[in-house]
Amino acid sequence: MEKYMPQKIEKKWQKKWLESNVYKTEMDPKKPKYYTLEMFPYPSGNLHMGHVRNYSIGDVLARYKTMEGFNVIHPMGFDAFGMPAENAAIKHGVKPSDWTYSNMDNMKRQQREMGLSYDWDREVATCRPDYYKWTQWLFELFYKRGLAYKKKAYVNWCDTCGTVLANEQVIDGLCWRCDNEVVKKDLSQWFFKITDYADVLLKDLDLLKGWPERVKIMQDNWIGRSEGLELNFEVPELNETLSVYTTRPDTAYGITFVALAAEHPMVETICKAKPEKADEIRAFVKKVQSQSDIERTSSESEKEGVGTGVYMINPFNGNKAEIWVTNYVLADYGTGAVMGVPSEDQRDWMFAQKYNLDVIVTLQPKGVELKVEEM
Repeated sequence: MEKYMPQKIEKKWQKKWLESNVYKTEMDPKKPKYYTLEMFPYPSGNLHMGHVRNYSIGDVLARYKTMEGFNVIHPMGFDAFGMPAENAAIKHGVKPSDWTYSNMDNMKRQQREMGLSYDWDREVATCRPDYYKWTQWLFELFYKRGLAYKKKAYVNWCDTCGTVLANEQVIDGLCWRCDNEVVKKDLSQWFFKITDYADVLLKDLDLLKGWPERVKIMQDNWIGRSEGLELNFEVPELNETLSVYTTRPDTAYGITFVALAAEHPMVETICKAKPEKADEIRAFVKKVQSQSDIERTSSESEKEGVGTGVYMINPFNGNKAEIWVTNYVLADYGTGAVMGVPSEDQRDWMFAQKYNLDVIVTLQPKGVELKVEEM
């Protein structure tokens, strides 16, 4: 038997499939509808095995649902906008549009050679005006309805790529694309008022039947709905008031320290008031700012901090509590300052144990006396 040589026959059938537009989806009201979409690739030049795996899985699903009698829409496109295309074009000495479109053509060729069942008449490219005019239209609509606003916020910044990175794109303090150091930058950014929809978003997570629990927990944390109070504490040495957000005001009697985010504006005020501590604090802040928010808030990450030697006054009992600059509080959560109650919070307990801070028991279970030395 002659050895099977796919290169000899595949091109013939791929040409026939292309010419007959075999995967085109026509409107058919008699059939149930089904939509299959894999994540659009960034047109970097060539597909890799991760693409092959992902698109093969999507293709199997699309073909399976077609065989079940569904009218399946299975499109493909390219996430083709942004700074990476410009940087690549500079590196290769070509126009960004030439670089991007030539890569798209090459990747489409590879996808066709794989035999993927895409309806290429529905191709999307985010760099084309007929696509991004609608993202602009949507943004304008959000803005007019008060759902888009601008404010300063700390972001992950890669100087080499010249762009902002998502938390997931920071790997061990380095840019996922170029492996260079990522820093925190306080930049003016656009935001959407996701919080206006927090209740319905959380409620609808219950409708995601069969979804992995870890994914639902991740979405819950991202939505970040929280109910609490802001408590104000006097800081006599700075002649300022520190606002602290808490979901447990009933435990305020047990405060033994206050944890500040490294990016909190009071940190620099403290450095000026305590020049003997300034170098240590700023070095710690720089270290923390090289970490992603995911690393800083992970339950597995070590809780670290620097004592400032500045104290606030707890109005509930008159006690003084030292202000610490820490790595586990984020500037955009609440006020960027958290009261430390080691007897009621696991993170605070770990932090207090590491730095030998006091622990005050605030709540006693009925019929049981909790003792710090036994906790």
